[in-house]
Amino acid sequence: MSQNTSDSIIRDAAAAVTLFTRLPLWKLVKVSQGNYDRAVGFLPLAGWITGGTCAVLIYALSFVLPPLAAVTIALSGRLLLTGALHEDGLADFCDGFGGGYTKERILAIMKDSHIGTYGVIGLIIYFLTISALLSSLPSLFAAVAILASDPFSKLLAGQLTNLLPYARPEGAKNKASYQRMKPGRLIIMTIIGMIPTIPLLSENRWYALAAILPLIVMCGLCVYMRRKIGGYTGDCCGATFILCEISSLTAITIIHSQL
Repeated sequence: MSQNTSDSIIRDAAAAVTLFTRLPLWKLVKVSQGNYDRAVGFLPLAGWITGGTCAVLIYALSFVLPPLAAVTIALSGRLLLTGALHEDGLADFCDGFGGGYTKERILAIMKDSHIGTYGVIGLIIYFLTISALLSSLPSLFAAVAILASDPFSKLLAGQLTNLLPYARPEGAKNKASYQRMKPGRLIIMTIIGMIPTIPLLSENRWYALAAILPLIVMCGLCVYMRRKIGGYTGDCCGATFILCEISSLTAITIIHSQL
């Protein structure tokens, strides 16, 4: 690997962490617009940080708090780390696709900064579900589950940029026009997204089946978005991540209860 290539990868990774978390890596690594355009290829790397932080908090707080309280605070910590980026996407997605009937109307609603009924209900159901799932598991296993599910779900959400065109003709709100990944970058992204699943799979190989449900959810959302708006937006990526993560944790919880 040449020096220029390795330098580009480092800057792309720094751009991903800067975009998808609140960590100010841009102060340490100079990144360009091109790095931001390729940042989605390192979305699972941001998942290492967000999922890892949530996992550590769940396990550490379980020694002094009941499971539900530990999970609630851990999820709050992840929210602070991401600035509720993905949750904002879920709310906009629910409002847009719930209240809009044409492509233009759906996109207009998602662009509106105000939250509507569909968005509120979507967030409530999401937080109730993920809190119930994680608090139902033993604390150490819950930490392993979120560590595996976060990067893997970000891996799946990132595939929207490879499978669909961008839906807004004027471009993205954050000025980042995510590029479709070349095979080499796609392999790197897949490896990064799969590595955190190793502790889960070491528990039992049957947990590999938990990947099926989020994969189905991602493919279903991809078809739905193509039919409704002809592509994806940043809000669609955020919603896809959250729905894939919920699907992953649901499948893991079901398998855990049967073993």
